[in-house]
This record gives sequence, C-alpha cells and structure tokens, in this order.
Amino acid sequence: MNSKERVQYAFNHDEPDRVPVDYLCNPGIDARLKAHYGLKPDDDEGLRQALGVDFRNVEAPFAGPVRFPAIPGRRINEWGIHTRWIGHTTGGYWDYCDFPLQEAELEEILKWPFPTADDYDYAVVARQCRDWKDYCLVLGNPGVGDFINTSGMLRTMEVVLMDLFEGAEELLALFDRRLDIQLEVMERCFEAGRGTIDLLWIGDDLGTQIAPILSVELFRRHLRPRHQQLVDLARAHGARVMMHSCGSSSWAFEDFIEMGIEVIDTLQPEARDMDPAYLKSKYGNRLSFHGCISTAGPVVDGSVEETVAYVREKLDILMPGGGYALAPTHQLQDNSKTENVVALYETARDHGRYRK
Repeated sequence: MNSKERVQYAFNHDEPDRVPVDYLCNPGIDARLKAHYGLKPDDDEGLRQALGVDFRNVEAPFAGPVRFPAIPGRRINEWGIHTRWIGHTTGGYWDYCDFPLQEAELEEILKWPFPTADDYDYAVVARQCRDWKDYCLVLGNPGVGDFINTSGMLRTMEVVLMDLFEGAEELLALFDRRLDIQLEVMERCFEAGRGTIDLLWIGDDLGTQIAPILSVELFRRHLRPRHQQLVDLARAHGARVMMHSCGSSSWAFEDFIEMGIEVIDTLQPEARDMDPAYLKSKYGNRLSFHGCISTAGPVVDGSVEETVAYVREKLDILMPGGGYALAPTHQLQDNSKTENVVALYETARDHGRYRK
C-alpha cells in the first residue's frame, strides 16, 4: 500500500498492511533527529521518509501585507497575536503575551485588521498536492476552528472563559470574524487541491486533565454550530474531519459523531476518561483515533526498552480492526530523548504490522 491507501483503510475501520504513522515536533528534537539520520537541518521531507510518516500537511502560506508594527522582542503574526521567547533547560518556545484585545470592546474587535482570504498563496497548496499525491493530505491544524485558545491569545484565557459563560457579544464577534476568514481560506485550499485533500484538521481544547473545560450546554450553544460549518465544508469536498482536543474530551465524542467528525486527535492517555482501552471499546467502531503516544511519558523519562514496551501496549489496544494512526499526543517536546523517539518509530514499523 502507499500512504494514502494505508490511511484510508485504517480510517475506514479496515486493517491495512501496517498502522499509519504521523510526526509532530518541536524544533529541538526535530534538529536532533535530523542529525541522527545524517540529514541536513532543513530536510523535513527526508526525516519524514526516515520515520515512515504517512501524512503530509498542506497549507497556503500567508503572503499579504504587514498590518501590525514591529515590536522589539516580539513576534506578531498576521492575526495580531504577540509572542515572546521563553528559554528553558532543553530549548525554548514562543509564548503568548501582551494580549492586544484583552480590554477591547465590540467596535475595536470589529475593526481589528485581520487578514483576508486574498492574503494567502493557494498555488502552494496545488503544488504540494501534486508532489505528495501518494500520501494522506491534511489541510488545517488544531488552530483552525480553535475558538477558545486562539481567542485567548488575543484576549487572555480568563477573559475568554468569562465571556463564553456570559455569551458576551465581543467574544462571539471575535469567533465569527475568524471563522468567516478561515472558512474562505479552507474553501480556496480545497479548490486548489482539486479533490485530493483527504483530511481537514480542526481543533478546540475542550478539557483539562481532570474535567471538561466548559459545560456541554455551552459547547452546544456556542462552539458546536461553528465547528459544524467547517465539518460541512470538508464533507462537501469529500474530506474527512479530524478534531483535535487536549485533555479530557471524550464527553464530547457523541456530539462529534452526530456532527460527522470521523477522527479524534491527541488522546492524552493520562487525562480523565481518555484511557485507550476505554475509548477503543466504547467508540472504536464509530470513530478513528490519531495520537495516544504521550509526550510526557517514557519517551521523555524512560529507557529505550520502556519506550518500546509502552508503544507496543498502545498498538495492541488500538490497532485491531483498524481505526488508528500512531502519533504523539502533542508535538514531541525538546526534552524527548532522541534514542527514545527513534525507538518509537521503529516499534511502529516493526510491531505495527497487521498479520494476514
């Protein structure tokens, strides 16, 4: 099988030749893996080939005008989100800061200079779809349809959660402005892909480690109808939808199924009601899963042998009958041990084969 066929089989709840594999990373571990395989620092495709990755992410890069003035020590993206560099013992990351819409009232939110769908280069999507035609082509990321987190990057999480509880018009206007732009960008990407895009990846973090982050009633009132628009768009173009959610999110799975979402991403096994055996037994014939290899488990603090045993255990639970793609629960963190990540993917290749 090629990669596209392999993922299609798995997400159709059939057993392919081997379990599909995906790769998500932070820059530090990515660089170490490339060095391990003797690759150049910018050889992203070479690393995915070495790891046996079956998915390729397509996107239209931003090519529009700069709308926000530069600020020393900050990165500011096309949406006006500010980040600053935070270093730590194994690397660092760009953390959200400043929150320019924290105190914004409705008029300012309606006038905020967001990008337009004309600001993106869709020719790149067409080229990627041609170049990677034998892979499972994924459009989007967890930030597409991510109403809570991304709004928090502009308005703070505290304000967003209070606004959500109150149904504040400022927050709902922010939701809808971003959604309208994303819908048009995704539509144009699908058109550029000419029917080759397999999966639309959307997200919203709906859980903490121990509980939902909001009530079912609030989810159904404010989030589900907006997510549904993205789901309907993907299905109109013959693509599946994969929903990302961190933390304890299985409380929303019945809603996801009703909405037409077919694949669940992340599956943090440490979170409440996210045990893979429970998820497989309750939802395994109605949903497919992508993730479940903890980025806070043996890959970080275990031995190679412990990593291999951990990955084998997850495969033994989730592989039978198809419906699973192995992937990290989040991006592999910079504190991941290189030898453990190599062992992770070698185990997926060797132990992830179906016996026919």
